[in-house]
Amino acid sequence: MKKPNLIYIVSLFLLLGSCSVKQQSGTAVQEFEHGAVVTAHPIASNVGVDILKKGGNAIDAAIAVKFALAVVYPNAGNLGGGGFLVYRGKDGEVNSLDFREKAPGAASRDMYLDKDGNPITDLSLYGQLASGVPGSVAGMDEAHKKYGSISWKELVQPAIDLAAKGFEITDQQAGEFNRYKARFQKFNPNGAAIIQDKEWKAGDVFVQKELSETLIRIAEQGRDGFYKGKTADYIVTEMKRGNGIISHKDLEDYQAVWRAPIVGMYKNYKVISMPPPSSGGVALMALLQSVEKYPLAKWGFQKDSTVRAMVEAERRIYADRATHLGDPDFYRVPVANLMDAKFNQERMSKVSLAKATPSDAVKAAKFPGYESEQTTHYSIVDKDGNAVSLTTTINGSYGSCVWVDGAGFLLNNEMDDFSVKPGTPNMYGLLGGKANSIEPGKRMLSAMTPTIIEENGKLKMVVGTPGGSTIITSVFQTILNVLEFGMTAQESVSAARFHHQWKPDVIDVEAKAIDSLTRVSLTEDGYKLNKRGPIGRVENIVILPNGKKQTGADHRGDDKAAGY
Repeated sequence: MKKPNLIYIVSLFLLLGSCSVKQQSGTAVQEFEHGAVVTAHPIASNVGVDILKKGGNAIDAAIAVKFALAVVYPNAGNLGGGGFLVYRGKDGEVNSLDFREKAPGAASRDMYLDKDGNPITDLSLYGQLASGVPGSVAGMDEAHKKYGSISWKELVQPAIDLAAKGFEITDQQAGEFNRYKARFQKFNPNGAAIIQDKEWKAGDVFVQKELSETLIRIAEQGRDGFYKGKTADYIVTEMKRGNGIISHKDLEDYQAVWRAPIVGMYKNYKVISMPPPSSGGVALMALLQSVEKYPLAKWGFQKDSTVRAMVEAERRIYADRATHLGDPDFYRVPVANLMDAKFNQERMSKVSLAKATPSDAVKAAKFPGYESEQTTHYSIVDKDGNAVSLTTTINGSYGSCVWVDGAGFLLNNEMDDFSVKPGTPNMYGLLGGKANSIEPGKRMLSAMTPTIIEENGKLKMVVGTPGGSTIITSVFQTILNVLEFGMTAQESVSAARFHHQWKPDVIDVEAKAIDSLTRVSLTEDGYKLNKRGPIGRVENIVILPNGKKQTGADHRGDDKAAGY
């Protein structure tokens, strides 16, 4: 690789500032002997631990946390969204639950295009038409039926109490509530609990009476308390108030689906992750395969060659994602081809790390017989070693910004995750094609990557993150931080991150990611770097040889690890 000239090094160093190799850990390393829960909000983490202490298992805790987050973390925790759950039982059983939202029955391929065929961007982002059929309540109901050990009502009750009595909002939440006020007012002319005359401030108590009543119906009637009756009526009335198309039939017909998880090997580690319609598991496995033959540990964390190998792998895997990934119930996804270690390693063997490969020169792989940033994650391990990795979303922060009048919860804007028009990027800049086109009843593609890792047949790691298009690369980096670079769970999530997604052809970098000299070297060899804010909010649990659960809660938010 070329040596950058001294003047250029100095000037870029002064421009970017000194970048540390490792970001400070943010919080001290925490280890728990029995059970551990890591979520995006301290209250939700405590709710999960309380369930574990009562004798509940990881699924019980996951359900209680899910409903608690719908109350205390409304920008991503939800009743009106969906998600994915990856499970590993203490006996090694693995499973995955797809409760991703679906396109309503009245959806059509060109529903967000104008008469000239151009996307009308705001239609898929804001308002009632942006919403897919929610899957969260059905997902939790399905998880409870299969693995739950504590009564459904007991798991929903903490959320009911939090909504009815209120909770103190954090400083970060107060800022968000105030910034989004005008948008909330625009899409909620009848008002909503989050809209008030004065500015929100940290410590204010946020009470949500309508939401508490909705949660009571869910506690008493299960999924029927959401998909039928009063709550369903509220949703359909909200659709009619705007331009939405979710019907009573869409709600009644919605089903969560158990799917065989993605399972593959990275060296001597078994990787268990989410299958399509999430692209996360397939892409993560392909990324790990792509870099497996490189001596990353020897090269070092975010050293020049390490970054180049990871970026070039990401460039190719995201090109594949844009072409081949979609809902497997509607499109034959070439999972085996995309996760072929030999194929991914041979492709990388032809890549030169001496100079950046322009993304325009990278095309998706061709396989015979096939056609061409808001979410939240939490990780849980119980005292018996059952593990849950769950990522849930309403897509953009605060979703469609529509609070269902009378029911008190936010609706998603997941329809933007479809390919509104092939070759047109969504809100995260991701491209897509026919595999992810809009069809009635179809689940939109996702980047969510809830993941569990085994080592020698034993539970090793439970990890995941929000972050839109950056989810896959954030999980990828966090796994390598632990397995290759020897970081603790906390160090692995606090370390600065970077991201490449094929197009646009830039490496997004956090302020402290990639040291200054490496940035110079990369820039001279054709890599384009783009400074950006925080990437992801990873929640990680690492099982130590002594059986203790070491936790990592991301300092980028109000995230908290709790346990006992």
